[in-house]
Amino acid sequence: MASSQDYVTYVVEKLRRFYDVTYRKMFGEYMIYIDLKPIILVCDDQPYLKIHESTTPILKDAETGYPYKGAKLHYLLDIDDDYITKQAIDALLPHVVIKPKKKKSI
Repeated sequence: MASSQDYVTYVVEKLRRFYDVTYRKMFGEYMIYIDLKPIILVCDDQPYLKIHESTTPILKDAETGYPYKGAKLHYLLDIDDDYITKQAIDALLPHVVIKPKKKKSI
């Protein structure tokens, strides 16, 4: 089951109170970018956040799951808990590095 546009819009609007947010549809699901960094996957109307040493102290009691077949385990983010969501994103943001695109050789 793919995520609904309505749910993604809801998540984005909640996050826009704190961040510069964009999103992109990918294979029927969505990637949410914060400050141009890929931070949240939305799959089956559920936001997922990468498990990282910076997010573990904040989300250690959160549920976990796989956003799609073959994916690594992620935290299931409670998007309605503004305090925990913001803490977890703030902790993860400095650790997400945007890789430069490789130039095509001719």
